[in-house]
Parts: sequence; structure tokens; C-alpha cells
Amino acid sequence: MIGIFDSGSGGLSVLSEIRKIMPETDVVYLGDIKNAPYGSKSREELGALTSAAVSRLLSEGATKIVSACNSVSASIVLPMLSILSLKPFDMVEMVGPTVKALKNENRKILLVATPATIASAIYQQGFRSVGKEIMTLAIPDLAGAIEFGSSETEMEKMIEKALGELRNSDFELLVLGCTHYPLIKNLFEKVLDKVGKKAVIYDPAVAVANEVKTIMDENGGGKTRFLITKDSVLFRERVAEMFGTNNIKVEVV
Repeated sequence: MIGIFDSGSGGLSVLSEIRKIMPETDVVYLGDIKNAPYGSKSREELGALTSAAVSRLLSEGATKIVSACNSVSASIVLPMLSILSLKPFDMVEMVGPTVKALKNENRKILLVATPATIASAIYQQGFRSVGKEIMTLAIPDLAGAIEFGSSETEMEKMIEKALGELRNSDFELLVLGCTHYPLIKNLFEKVLDKVGKKAVIYDPAVAVANEVKTIMDENGGGKTRFLITKDSVLFRERVAEMFGTNNIKVEVV
């Protein structure tokens, strides 16, 4: 069974892509809504939350883990492999698959993400390892606004304010470095058009799903369980919209 964790709804975008190519795999998903968003937390806080999430997924029967939160880097995850008796190939995170998928990309890349992801420099270092420099832009509070249901008008203003700072930059590929952001891809498209940018939007979820299939492909009954640390009507609505309601359970733990 594959266990997937995120600070809330963002990882649903990754799970959706995994389900497209791995329909028979059993999955348990943990959304840590109680502690969301992760994007403004310290490295120490992220380490403790990651440890708790992975431990919970293992206790639920997961044998392989997908960290569907960009704020949780490999440098935070890897020390837990020995602590939690996981083998290195039993875990997939967001950065490696994304860099690998874009290593031959010639367009100029702008990564938009949470402050924690940008400050950690995990993407910058990843791209440098393949000889690329990227531009980065933190969008404070946007992940939380998505998670807790701010209006589209409010979220559009957040994106426009952030991208407005780069109005004169010549990026061509906009990488969504937070798994919450694809949930409002339409707003990013709207703002890009408004500020006169023709950039293509890239969702890393596809690359991550392909990596998961390569490393973790296994047969099962195609069951999906959703665990959340705090009840959320919006989370339940998103699950129903993206995955239907047949044989789907959302449990508060």
C-alpha cells in the first residue's frame, strides 16, 4: 500500500495523477489540516510533522511513502528512513522527479512556491545539479488561502501582487512548486494573461506520478482511504469532486 501525505488538500493533485496510471494500487492519504499550512513553518517543525505523518501512514499499513508536500524536502525526509525503518527506494518526494523531468528544458523557468520551499533552496540546488539556474518567487499565504477556502478574488490578488514584481522578467515556464497551486491553475492562467505573460504552466504532479509508478508499482484492489487531522467540509468536497463517492472514506484521526 502506498501512503501519501501533505499538509491538506494539495496532495490530492498528486494522487489524482497517480490514480490515472495506477488505478489498482491501494492508497492511504493523510492530510494534516490541523497543522496546515506547512509553507511558513521552520525546518524543525517540518521535521516533527513529517515524522508524525510517516509514522501514522506506516501504522495504517503503508509500505511505501509519497511526500506530496514541496515544503518537506529530501534533506528532511532522508534522516527518517533509518529512524522509521524505511528503505531509501520506499519514498518519493517532489523535487527529484521535477528536476529530472525538466533537466533538458530550454525555456527560462520561474518556480512559484511557499516561503519555506523557496528559503530551503531545494529546487535551486536540484536544478543547479543539472546545470540550470532558475528564478524563484514565494507567494506568502496562498497555500493556506487555498486550503481554507478564500475567495477566488482574494487568491487572484495574491498571485497578481506576487507576479507583478516580476512583470519585466522573461520567464517562459511557470513551475507550480506547491501541490496546492494546481487546484487554482485557472487563476494563475488568468493572472498571467492579465500581466501580459505567455508563460506555460507546469504541474510537477505528472512527473511525480511517473516516478511513483516506476518505483512503487504494485497490484491491489484500488482502494483509497483519506485520513485528515481536522475535519474540513472543503476537503471532503474536493475529494468527492476529484475521486467520486463510491467506496471512498474520509476519516478524522
